[in-house]
Amino acid sequence: MSNASTAAINANARAAPVPMSIGQRVLGNLFGTATDTVITIICALLLVWISYLVIDWAFLSSVWRAEDEPLCREASGACWSIIDARHRIILFGLFPYEEHWRSALACVVIIVTVIASCFSWFWSVRRLALLWIAGFGVFYLLMHGGLFGLSVITPERWGGLALTIFIFASVSLIGMPLSILLALGRRSRLPVIAKLVGLLIDLVRSLPLLTILFAAAVITPFVMPGWLQGDKLYRVIAGFALFFACYQAENIRAGLQSLSSGQDEAALTLGMNYWHRVGYIQLPQAFRNSLPSIINQFVITFKETSIVTIVGFFEVLASGHAAYGTGEWTPHYIEVYVFIGLIYFIFVFSLSRYGAYLEKRLRVGHA
Repeated sequence: MSNASTAAINANARAAPVPMSIGQRVLGNLFGTATDTVITIICALLLVWISYLVIDWAFLSSVWRAEDEPLCREASGACWSIIDARHRIILFGLFPYEEHWRSALACVVIIVTVIASCFSWFWSVRRLALLWIAGFGVFYLLMHGGLFGLSVITPERWGGLALTIFIFASVSLIGMPLSILLALGRRSRLPVIAKLVGLLIDLVRSLPLLTILFAAAVITPFVMPGWLQGDKLYRVIAGFALFFACYQAENIRAGLQSLSSGQDEAALTLGMNYWHRVGYIQLPQAFRNSLPSIINQFVITFKETSIVTIVGFFEVLASGHAAYGTGEWTPHYIEVYVFIGLIYFIFVFSLSRYGAYLEKRLRVGHA
């Protein structure tokens, strides 16, 4: 064997990795080098310490009952007494106290409607439309009254969580069909329709939502006849729905553009008209392809309902501000906003989980 071959064998032997036990590999993956180990331990201890502080503030050292409010001045934890004492204002706003059951039942109805729409049996245009029309109709009847012996409560007296849900449901019901029409209009083969719809979408998307809501609430009465103005709440919902529809239309249009033209051409050769091709072939696949962005727009819309407080509505965020507006409760605003944040988290997390369920059910992202 030559010297060159011997040198190569020795070099390979030196370069060969030393076999590691399972324990060494696990520790290496978890901690890596000594520096990584120290950093990991410090971060873990910091996380445990922060978690203890939060748990101690929120549960161990907190005060819960409304009548124990004087103890909040001495306690080091959260004063949940304000939630016990003022939760009706947060949830129901200006709604008459003796009619709070109507507002609570209305919220339950719309939540049950959302849950029912998660079942695949309702996944058809007709059934889903009937479900939401019925659910929203019962919701509006309970909130407004005027039938079955219910006293009339005008929209300016609505507030709290019920108003937030009403705005979100109204914007979704109006905006979703409108977004489909806008997406189809922008893809129209008629240049006039395509250009006008595209101009509308780009114009609305170039403006902040607050500008549109302010224009709907304040400016519209100066440029429209009195019989066409309607209540300020309905004008704000109309502007909000247009804003939602323009963004959602682009999500749907992205799904439509992802389809191959051969499918539409094959349906055309079979004698299917335009609406059948759109309803049975294009839109179902477009919704499937754009499902993550569509669900994300619903999540954003629910959070953006808080903006309506700027144009004078008493939704859940404004109701929370009023809950700690009196003298004895003023120092406990953090607890109120934590409670409101929990409400938003429950709704937004539920929407996100439903979107993940639909993605798994429809196998979005899988071949």
